[in-house]
Amino acid sequence: MRPGGYGGAVMSEPRSGERALRGKFMLIFRGGAVARHDLSPSELQAHVEKWYRWSDELARQGRRNAGTALDNPGAAVRGHERVVTDGPYAESKDLVTGSMIFEAASLEDAIDVARTCPTYEFGGSVEVRPVQDPRI
Repeated sequence: MRPGGYGGAVMSEPRSGERALRGKFMLIFRGGAVARHDLSPSELQAHVEKWYRWSDELARQGRRNAGTALDNPGAAVRGHERVVTDGPYAESKDLVTGSMIFEAASLEDAIDVARTCPTYEFGGSVEVRPVQDPRI
C-alpha cells in the first residue's frame, strides 16, 4: 500500500503474482460532487482534478481503466409498457453519475481500489461489479 494524492486515501498496488490473473471490474459511481448543486465552480474543479489524478494513478499501475462521467438531464424507461419518466431518481445520492471499467486481481483488489475513489469526499458511493465479457 502507498499513499495516494486523493485526500489521504491509500491505493494498493496489486501483488506481482496477481498481475497474470486479472479480471475486469466495473465501478458504478452514485451521488458525490456532480450530483450536488451547492458547490462553487472552483470547488467542483478541484474535485474533478482529484478524479484525474486517481485515474492517472490507476493507469500508472497498469490497470488500464476506461470510464466516463454522466450528464443530466436523463430519463428512465420502465416496465412492460416502457413508460418514460424524467429522472432517473428523486434523490441525488441514488443518481448514477458515472462508471469505470478497470483491471484488478480479484474482487477484494477491486474493492481496495474503490475505497480510494475521490467520490466519498462529497458523500458518494461506489458499487463494485465483476465484468462477465472479457472482450470489454
